[in-house]
Order: sequence, then C-alpha cells, then structure tokens
Amino acid sequence: MAKHRVGLVWFENDLRTDDHPLLHHAAQECQQLICLYCVNPKWFQPNRYGLRSMGELRWQFLQQSLADLDNQLQTLGQRLFVSYEAPLHAVAKLIAEFGVDAIYRSHQSGAYERHYFDIVRERYPFLDYVQDDTTTLFERAQLQHIMPSQTESFPASFSKFRKYVESNSLRPAIKAPLPAPASLPPKPARLNCSTFQPPATPNENSPFSGGSAAGQQHIEGYFKSNAAQHYKTTRNALDTWQHSTKFSPWLADGSVSARQVLAQLDQHEARQGANESTYWIFFELLWREYFHWYAQHYGNQVFAAGGIQGHRPTTSFYPGRFQKWCQGNTPYPIVNACMKQLNATGYISNRGRQLVASCFVHELGLDWRYGAAYFEQQLVDYDVAANWGNWQYLAGVGADPRGHRWFDLGKQTAMYDPKREFIERWQGDDHEQHLDHSDAADWPIR
Repeated sequence: MAKHRVGLVWFENDLRTDDHPLLHHAAQECQQLICLYCVNPKWFQPNRYGLRSMGELRWQFLQQSLADLDNQLQTLGQRLFVSYEAPLHAVAKLIAEFGVDAIYRSHQSGAYERHYFDIVRERYPFLDYVQDDTTTLFERAQLQHIMPSQTESFPASFSKFRKYVESNSLRPAIKAPLPAPASLPPKPARLNCSTFQPPATPNENSPFSGGSAAGQQHIEGYFKSNAAQHYKTTRNALDTWQHSTKFSPWLADGSVSARQVLAQLDQHEARQGANESTYWIFFELLWREYFHWYAQHYGNQVFAAGGIQGHRPTTSFYPGRFQKWCQGNTPYPIVNACMKQLNATGYISNRGRQLVASCFVHELGLDWRYGAAYFEQQLVDYDVAANWGNWQYLAGVGADPRGHRWFDLGKQTAMYDPKREFIERWQGDDHEQHLDHSDAADWPIR
C-alpha cells in the first residue's frame, strides 16, 4: 500500500528505467510521483578554470539521453520533468507546490552532487529519503570492511581493491538486473511536463547516440560479436570503433548500468567462452568501480591540486601552452591528433587519454586540474570519478603507488601508430614549430 502522497525521483546519472531499484520503491510506496532532472545553469557558465562543465557534444548526448528517458517513462504512465533552474531551487519549488513527502535518489560519487543533497536533507528533515547504489556494481554494505570512515584505511591502490573483490568472490548483490516496473504512479495533474526534444541537427562527427535504447543496442551487438574474445589485444587502438567496448558514454550518464554490462559479459562467456580478454572487460569495470568508491570516500580531495596525497606537483599554468594543448597544436603529433579527435567527436581512446595527459603534466609542465577540467567539458563519456581519479593517478597525486606516470611519446607512437595513419587522419603534423612565444621588448637605439 502506498505510504507517500507525493514522491520525487531525482534523476542524475541514472537515466534509465531498467535496473533502477528506486523506481520499484517509488512504484510501491507513492500515490503520485514526480520524475525530475535538473539541467544546472552553472554547467554552461565559466568555471574556476575558465571552461564550461558541459561542452556542446556532451550536452548533445545528454539531451538525447533525456529524450529517451522521457520515452521510457511514458510507457510506464509517467513523464520526465526537466528543470533549467539550479537543483536546490528546483527541488524547493516542487516540495512547496506539490507537497512532496519523499525523495528517491541514487548515491552519487561527485562531492558537489552529494553536497546538494545534504543541503536538501538539512532544510527538509521532515521528508523521507530513500537512496540506493544504482551507479556501481556493488552496494556499500558489500564493501564495509574496506570503506571505513578513516581515510588512511581505504585501499591505497587499485590492486588492493581488486584483490579484495576477487578474493571474496564479490558479485553484485542483485543477482540479475531488474526489469523496469510494470507501471509508475501518475504525476500530479498540475505538473506541466513538456516533451523533451533532442537536438534537431546532431553533430555528424560524433559516433554516439544518447539514451538507453542506443546503449543497449550497442552492448548487445558487441557481445553477440566475437570482439570481446580479443579485447585485451585490441583495446589500445587509437581510432577504431570495434577494437574497444565503447560502453563508457552510456555508463557515464547511467543510460545503462554497470550491472547490465556485467550480465551481458557473463552471457557472452557462457556462449563463447571466457578468456583473458573477457576477463579484462571485467577488470576495466573494476577500475571504474574503484574510482567511484574512491571519489565517494575522498570527497573534495579529488579536485585538490595535491590530490589525496596532499603533495602539490611542481607544475604551473602557462596559458599559451594550455591553449595549444587544447587545440592540438603542440610539438607532439600523436598528442595533436588525439586532441583534434577529442574536439571533433567528444571521444578519445583510453590510450590516447594517457598520452595527452602525460604530455600535459610532464612535457608541458601544466597543472593537471586544467587538463581534467578540459576533459570534463569535452568528453561525451565524462564521469566525475573516473576522470578526476585517472588524472590524479597520472599526475602522481592519486592512487598510483609508483608515483606519476610518464609516457615516451615517440615510443608510444611507434607502438600504436607505426604507419602514422592516425596522425595523418587527424592532422597531427599540422602544428606550429615553437611551443612558447616571447614578446621581445624594443630597446631604444643608442
């Protein structure tokens, strides 16, 4: 029997109706329901790095995902209400106008997202709050022995985390991804939900389409092929669609869940066999998992110059160098090609990310946080935990016990683009000869 008059499901990076336990709770407990997504105006304004949190390609992908979520909700008797106000204002107005008495929300890895929710709970202590772990493979209760309150007790490296998971044979607490509920309670009659339209002219360079339907189609197609059988040997390709999984954009905004990917992987192994390559897909899911719990554990330290180590690197900020890196106009062709690919498509390979980040920190001597912020703006698969955690790892202020990672760009080019096909395709050789420019002073003639 329903116990809440009006519930509110606050969607963030869980843009799906399948494998969403909170929707089942809301379906059972609410008489009426509001399904909310907040498009924060701050995403499109200059941030502390002079960049935007939401670039055009990422915004395009998100709009497609929101339109798809609205379509999913309509099949369940619901609609998506998209607010363009700051989240705290939007939630406050809905509580006041419709008498919301319960809020359903996924646990978030981002410190700012958690802060918003903490403020709501402080302002409205009389509401019921229901949370669940919908963005990770595991639930926090499964990791309680390695998630204590003391920072120093958190696994200091991914290897320790992986060994804990594998030695305890951890698997998702929900044995199989949940189907969507049969129906959802209706929205309040006075709530006007406009049909959410995706962009009319999507960017032709982006290979990705947002939304659960596109994500599920891609994942199912990938695992029906034999690509997973060779993943470990092909995953470092710089510019080939089938050589890596390409699941990350849909995982990032929650159009598909990590549990759904793992379930498809298990089915693939049952059909075609398990090997080192299929294990490596699970291995990559564990990396994602580690960074999500890492971000939840360390909070704002994820964004600090000294990272979780508290030791600030001996780097600085050179505006000219930063601009050239962003434009793909450095003395390093492989880096230029990767950055031009990123700017055109919103995506670069995992190997490409390592190379451009290594160049940013080590060759250019730049503050790693500006690189992470540029990725946040540009990547269609931006994930707060994976992005900032990986940048910290490479800059030597994160979870890498070996210290900062430096990649020999010449050697990497010979290994991964020996014929320079990728560099030629993305015009990596087209750059200025000099990295820095100095304006000469005109001394008076004597």
